Amino acid sequence: MEESEKNGTVIEWLMPLAFILTFGWMTWHAPAYVLDMHGYTDELFARFKRVDLTPDMPGLFGGYGDIVDYGAMLLSPIIFFFGMKTVRRAPMEFENWRNWDRLSVFVGRVVMMLIVLLTSVMLYEVILRYVFEAPTLWANEMSLWLAGYVFLCSGLYAMQQRSHIRIFLLYDMMPRFFQRCCDVLSTAFIVLFAFFLVYGGYGEAFDKFLRWETFGTAFDPPIPATIKTMVLFIISMVAVQAVLNLIADWNLEPVKHTAADDIDEDELARLRAAVGADGTGDLDVTRGAIQSNTPRKHD
Repeated sequence: MEESEKNGTVIEWLMPLAFILTFGWMTWHAPAYVLDMHGYTDELFARFKRVDLTPDMPGLFGGYGDIVDYGAMLLSPIIFFFGMKTVRRAPMEFENWRNWDRLSVFVGRVVMMLIVLLTSVMLYEVILRYVFEAPTLWANEMSLWLAGYVFLCSGLYAMQQRSHIRIFLLYDMMPRFFQRCCDVLSTAFIVLFAFFLVYGGYGEAFDKFLRWETFGTAFDPPIPATIKTMVLFIISMVAVQAVLNLIADWNLEPVKHTAADDIDEDELARLRAAVGADGTGDLDVTRGAIQSNTPRKHD
């Protein structure tokens, strides 16, 4: 397998990063969009003036959002679309994926880049705090903010990869018909949960977003306004992905889950190379097989 197939091409790394930059600009300047589209309030205007990164740039059509703000709004869906088109399945990812899974897979790539950014922010804060004794006012809240996005968006990726927590002890013993019944039931519960969560939380999330409610610290990021809204959006996408998984997996043969599922082929090859071809051959070197063949000492 070529190195580019394992690690991805340059465009597959640039697209998630470009989307993070444009969407991040949109998020930081969201008060400008709210002022232009919903109406003026003194509190919202004060928050907008505090966070505006281009204060000297005039707003478009006499509004508050400037050309950079609306350029980011235009570029974000375009970059997301081309990111979906260019994303490819990695060797260790779920094999039976279709075109509609590209959205969730690209979100997974964005999450991976967010983890890199989150780690960089934390490392930057540690160096400034303990080496230069000059801690920042923003790194802690920024880490919380990014971690919230990582936690939420990774749930969508986990649903597409079928890597969420599932108990297969009874499921694997069932005939295929009853397995399908369990799949329908679990998907129905997910959709029902998403519906009531959105139904019950929409009003509060909408109000927090229009007020651009902030965290109340020195850095004062809009964590309540953004994370509450993102919870409802992501849980809706998780429900949609669950339905798509049900459709895609309906005619698949049942999968028997073993301890070997935790080890991919590349890892098995490395284990065999480390032990030696003569010592393993085609033997099963998974932990479960080794434990089952290990003689036990008797008292």
